[in-house]
Amino acid sequence: MSTHALSITPGRLFGGRYQVAAQIAVGGMGEVWRATDKRTGAQVALKVLRPELAGQEVLLRRMNAEARNAEGLSHENLAAVLDHGTGDNTAWIVMELVDGKPLTDMLRGGGRLAPAQVAHVLACTARALYVAHQAGIIHRDVKPSNLLITPAGQVKLTDFGISIAANQTPMTQAGQVMGTAQYLAPEQAMGRPATPAGDLYALGVVAYEALAGRRPFTGKSDVDIAFAHVNQEVPRLPADVPSELADLVYELLVKEPSRRPRNAQQVADRLQRIATKLDPQFAGADIVGTPALPPGSEALPTRRSMRDARGGRRAGQPRARLTGYRPQFSSDEEAPTLPTPTDARLGSGPAHAPFGTHLLSGWAPLDRLPQWAGLSILTTISATIVTLTVIALTTLG
Repeated sequence: MSTHALSITPGRLFGGRYQVAAQIAVGGMGEVWRATDKRTGAQVALKVLRPELAGQEVLLRRMNAEARNAEGLSHENLAAVLDHGTGDNTAWIVMELVDGKPLTDMLRGGGRLAPAQVAHVLACTARALYVAHQAGIIHRDVKPSNLLITPAGQVKLTDFGISIAANQTPMTQAGQVMGTAQYLAPEQAMGRPATPAGDLYALGVVAYEALAGRRPFTGKSDVDIAFAHVNQEVPRLPADVPSELADLVYELLVKEPSRRPRNAQQVADRLQRIATKLDPQFAGADIVGTPALPPGSEALPTRRSMRDARGGRRAGQPRARLTGYRPQFSSDEEAPTLPTPTDARLGSGPAHAPFGTHLLSGWAPLDRLPQWAGLSILTTISATIVTLTVIALTTLG
């Protein structure tokens, strides 16, 4: 079968109904165009598989899965999916056209939002996630670029491109990781199945970034960043962040998923109370026009009282260090596929390393392994996340 797809140009018709007008954005997997529904005259957003990726069956299936997962969801904080289809070796999704900017635009250059604004934006996002979770859908890619803010302050969660349904067969092999390393929950970085708790962790990362003007974990590569999510304690938020809001962010960023807040609705309720307390007039405010705060200062010393929630080490315990050869894989090399443990149990070791590595006998805390195990752990983490990197280069929209 030919993998050639027609180029996307203004005037082209999709499904005999949707006529593209102007390009809005380009992602790793798709292009988003403003289009007109010729049947109703309505303006819509049309996401189309990029022409150079045409005919790739796994991507066609992923686009269709995105549409199926999202089109049954209805909430004011979700960008509605209206239609989808395939043809000419490509796939397309018709979505609600949102007149707004991604949160990334507001955070660019280390910008910060006022705490009340952060609480409001994240409360709306949490409500949208709860609707998805109740329908059995896990987003798996909550990040600022997938949060659109309208001039009226309405928040829309978008892009279910790598979402997964509870009854859906995964389209990745065992051990492969889907997501964006900067917002990836520790358990997902270690190859465990995605759960709603992973979306809540990502929400915590977004909150931290908006409050501090920087992400909690950084690194020179996706591997380094993912490893930091697993092993490093969360840096303290700036002192001007209200303690009630900071404590909730730390709870969202707990390493162990079962100890994060129970569900997204509970998070939304707490955030809404915080937003109202900080600014009773905030509801409906125009947050796009609000000046960003200056970039945050360097991370402050960690509060002992928050170490447990933030994954810090206990007093007197050595910090786990891994040394040895770090395997490198280029984008055209095949990274090893690692098995995902099906009955893994968490070790009872220190809070800073709850996931360990998957050995023949199960999960072992990092600092209880012999010295020679360091290379094995690092290889396991690197291989898993490199798989993520290769996928991200070709499939993420």
